[in-house]
Amino acid sequence: MSTTLATDPPLRILYVGQLDAGGTCLQRFNALRELGHHLEGIELFPPDMLRANSRLWQRARRKLFGIGPTDLCNVNGQILDAMRLRSFDLLWLDKALTIRRSTFENVKQISPGTTIVGYSPDDMGSWPYQSRDFLRHLPLYDIYFTTKSYGVRDLQALGCPRVVFVPNAFDPAVHRPIPLTPEDREQFGGPVGFIGDYEAERANMMTMLAENGISIRIWGPNWNRLKTVHPNIRIEGKSVWSDDYAKAICSFDINLGFLRKMGRDRQTTRSIEIPACGAFMLAERTEEHLGLFREGIEAEFFDSAEELLKKVKYFLANSAARQTIAAAGRQRCLDSRYSNHGRLRTAIQEVVHLRK
Repeated sequence: MSTTLATDPPLRILYVGQLDAGGTCLQRFNALRELGHHLEGIELFPPDMLRANSRLWQRARRKLFGIGPTDLCNVNGQILDAMRLRSFDLLWLDKALTIRRSTFENVKQISPGTTIVGYSPDDMGSWPYQSRDFLRHLPLYDIYFTTKSYGVRDLQALGCPRVVFVPNAFDPAVHRPIPLTPEDREQFGGPVGFIGDYEAERANMMTMLAENGISIRIWGPNWNRLKTVHPNIRIEGKSVWSDDYAKAICSFDINLGFLRKMGRDRQTTRSIEIPACGAFMLAERTEEHLGLFREGIEAEFFDSAEELLKKVKYFLANSAARQTIAAAGRQRCLDSRYSNHGRLRTAIQEVVHLRK
């Protein structure tokens, strides 16, 4: 595994985020630790059962009052307690919507040598992903990392002094080729699959495929919003995590890569995770996708419903071409260091430069 740059000593990091198993936040936490840094974690939310029970209330509060989530674990207090007891080089806040501005101010007083780092894989320039606390404390970050290229401009406009674009990444421990049994393929896979949340445009595209004889399987939440389901579409109605997520990707002949229109996506975590699994990806064509993977060599892309249908039919009938592209896509992920370790190494270099 990669280690910290020899010229830089390991950093002491207080890491605050949603650290439940299966999430990308925990994957970043583990990658920083594997890079040689010393991490102490604070969980942003209660244990899974309590979080599940509180989510409806959190959504209702956001919809009714627009104030975002509540600090149910006294994370603000935990941060200040940790800062008083121990010395940290970095306070790393992973999508920290519940951290108050006063906590930032107190951290800077208690430990002026601590660099406050923000990170989010979401579109934090858009209101559905924000909170009042986030907007109030945003100007107090020393540096903020966003996986959205347009997020640099948006977050700077909201007052963040230093914003850096870090593209999406994969976790080598999770997103890798997995040998599959026939039972695995039956449980998770099919000819064409999509893993992700419901959006109307995605639903329309997959319904079009189904109407043209393509069998599709969908993993992910909120697909009950699709009121009319074509017989060729199989909706599982739940998410898949960790090894099951990788198994599902590896079990599909074609993995569809739809972008979130609400989030203005130009790439997503799936854009990297699917090829990293050694699986075939057919995704929406964007400039950023084309920069990540060579079209027709390491991944395939489409612009329209007509092109999507044409390519789905072609690649379902040409397994050798599919497999060649899938293998090249995984190699590109490895060669270009698209892993969390590679991306976060670059981020840490930015932080170290800032601290000098």
